[in-house]
Amino acid sequence: MIRTIAFDVGETLVRDDRYWASWADWLHVPRHTVSALVGAVVARGQDNAEALRLIQPGIDIPAAYQAREDAGRGEYLDETDLYEDVRPALAALRESGVRVVIVGNQTVKAAELLRDLDLPADLIATSGEWGVAKPDLEFFERLVVEACAAAEEILYVGDHPQNDVYPARAAGLRTAHLRRGPWGYLWAQDPELVAAADYRVDSLMDLVAVAER
Repeated sequence: MIRTIAFDVGETLVRDDRYWASWADWLHVPRHTVSALVGAVVARGQDNAEALRLIQPGIDIPAAYQAREDAGRGEYLDETDLYEDVRPALAALRESGVRVVIVGNQTVKAAELLRDLDLPADLIATSGEWGVAKPDLEFFERLVVEACAAAEEILYVGDHPQNDVYPARAAGLRTAHLRRGPWGYLWAQDPELVAAADYRVDSLMDLVAVAER
């Protein structure tokens, strides 16, 4: 029985358009360049931050992040960053009696921005707050504790096989792969992913039927 559904953030609930566009503007390169490089490093199996290092070798990403914040050009989220199915799906899941948790690899500030959106969720947290990030097993162990449910009663939903589906499954959680965003589309038909995911969905609304079953 699924008691808790936990959601990744980037390209699951929130579009990454603004995030990468802001880095492109900060580094004075075309936005398409950053988008293409992010896709290239992901296809290589590298962390997407490597795209920034290709543009500016030796970049100190935390220092650059803080410089952007100090310049008033830091992280920002509003309603337009959410995918259209987020609010109705999360609300429907809570109405069905499922506990809704939002937790992904984001900064402390991102957690504050997500909470400011007043989403229909029982818990919002980020790796920046927990001090551990996916795909580390400790991240999912912390999720189990915070969810107040057994691992097999938690469904983790995300677009990224290596950060979401595989490590969540290894931690004993049930998994749903969302075919959304570059990572979701890139690996959607990968045989290993197909075998690993308990559910494969194209919309968060598909999870309502999963919860009701």
